[in-house]
Amino acid sequence: MRSILLLPLLLAGACSSPEQPATSTPPLADSSAAPLEPLDTVRPATVDAQADTLLTSRSRHVFSAPGTPDVFSLVLRGSSVLSSEAAFTITTAGGEVIFREMLTSSDLEAAMVYEMTGPTATQNEREAYVRKRVQEFFAEKNFKRPAVPKSAIFPGATEAPAGLDRAAWDDLRSRPAAVAFQYLVGKEDRRTVAWSPLRKQVVHLP
Repeated sequence: MRSILLLPLLLAGACSSPEQPATSTPPLADSSAAPLEPLDTVRPATVDAQADTLLTSRSRHVFSAPGTPDVFSLVLRGSSVLSSEAAFTITTAGGEVIFREMLTSSDLEAAMVYEMTGPTATQNEREAYVRKRVQEFFAEKNFKRPAVPKSAIFPGATEAPAGLDRAAWDDLRSRPAAVAFQYLVGKEDRRTVAWSPLRKQVVHLP
């Protein structure tokens, strides 16, 4: 009787298809098996924006907005003090750069001829003079108020700086609290800038 019961089970096993092997996710690769990629020593390193900064002068002064000082900045960058460029910028309290001008170390050094006691100057003397110019660039005496006196006369067409028109001039002349900033470039190029509320920009004054 027992052999009779087992017979159908054996026949069923013989007729069924072979069992398919169970699928499984392949094991993750061992991260320690592959060596790490070597560091890139050929590609230039990221440039440090401050790496070539030689001298910096900053001052806060009311200029474009009453009661809210702007930041006046002069940053000298290069390989040496005597062969460098200086970025002169004026930035509002909100972080907007409203004026930018690039000067050279020669622009700052040229006026040294008026202070020399001899025909030549040593490299150390020249460097000391440029450093002095940078440090004193934003001296209080260089800020003028009013920017345009009421007695000032609008310059002729050949004397008016580029970008300055009569309307902006008259508007500044009517504002006794307007501030102008003066700075020397080269030996005798004395420049003056002011914020024009009418034009919403910095303008050069004669």
